[in-house]
Amino acid sequence: MLKTLRHILAIFLLPVMVVILIPAWLSFAFLDSDTRWVGMTSLTWTGLIAGALSAWLGLILFVWCLNLFAIIGQGTLAPWDPTEKLVVSGPYRHLRNPMICGVALILIGQALFWGSWIIALWAGIFILINHVYFIFSEEPGLAKRFGENYLNYKANVPRWIPRLKPWKGQ
Repeated sequence: MLKTLRHILAIFLLPVMVVILIPAWLSFAFLDSDTRWVGMTSLTWTGLIAGALSAWLGLILFVWCLNLFAIIGQGTLAPWDPTEKLVVSGPYRHLRNPMICGVALILIGQALFWGSWIIALWAGIFILINHVYFIFSEEPGLAKRFGENYLNYKANVPRWIPRLKPWKGQ
């Protein structure tokens, strides 16, 4: 029960804030200066379809990673309640940060779907913040917690651009 509450708290405080509350606030705060699709042109339909596909793909990737963290890693996505075991299966065999990539795909999908430059800007800021965080905090912390296993994983699996063939180590 306590683990379930920890997961719910981590999900509410992190991804829900990032993909629902902040974009909603930005959309309302910048309503007069933000862009939206106008009319049902081919560009509008392309944005709607690409945005919906991106958001769905991101959500599927995020939920998959969340389950791997809970089942294999025995922890949550929150830095204050990290996994106990290194997760290197599923999408983690292709890239080191698929959960964040999933959230970024959701944000990019929202920006495309709504035709919103402000949500696109938020997506870019989110990606930049996470890139800096991973380099200076997350990766050194994982190296300390998991040692040679993580360093081997890090040497073989890219941070952001997926490798085509899954890594077969560990």
